Amino acid sequence: MIGALILGLVAGIIGRALVPNDAFQDMKGPLSWLVSVLLGLVGAFVGYMIFTRGLGIGDDDAFDLGGILSAIIGVVIVLLIATFVINRVRHGRPQRRRGHARGY
Repeated sequence: MIGALILGLVAGIIGRALVPNDAFQDMKGPLSWLVSVLLGLVGAFVGYMIFTRGLGIGDDDAFDLGGILSAIIGVVIVLLIATFVINRVRHGRPQRRRGHARGY
């Protein structure tokens, strides 16, 4: 359990450092650490599902360099999707102008 939290924290911090202007960049203090751990845990799960279950790469029984790399890749994927969704909700969907598409 503690190993998973440490892996989540490390993967979350590295993943957040790799993605500029993420949706959580303005957070400070304990909330920022909590978001990093949660992103790391979710990213580790996503990386595990993609690489170990989906592609058959890696093993199930140990935290190793491959596990950390797949967790970081998972964090980046989760962070990009979360940033897209949060920005979309925050700013709303772009409005289409009527008549401009056909040259009116």
